[in-house]
Amino acid sequence: MPVQLPGAATGRCSNTKQLVHFEAEMTCPRCSTTTDLVKSGWCRTCENAYDSWVRRHAADIIWIVMAGGIMIAAVGLGLPLLGASWFVGAAAAFCGFGTIIVLQRGNDRRRRRQFRRGIQLPRAYLPAPK
Repeated sequence: MPVQLPGAATGRCSNTKQLVHFEAEMTCPRCSTTTDLVKSGWCRTCENAYDSWVRRHAADIIWIVMAGGIMIAAVGLGLPLLGASWFVGAAAAFCGFGTIIVLQRGNDRRRRRQFRRGIQLPRAYLPAPK
């Protein structure tokens, strides 16, 4: 199945009634080039620049994983202690995993917006290589 990029359109063929994908003129939202676009909709050069920029802020994952752990603890331990079924406690793993996925996607969107605006963020405090 082809990847649906932002700006691509979908329609039905009038003869066969099959779903057809056709792409409008797509440009990179950062540099406005139309060549060598990747899955995110950015050109490869901007995607590589974003990748190196966001790796300097590696501490973002800490609060996301902590929130997922708190959800697992609250749902998986709290609700069975209050009298809920063990099935609810077992479903806590999916609840925590869903929390991690949602927060990671939201954080990624926020960081991409900051990168497009050129906002300089404080670096993560990582030890210097020796």
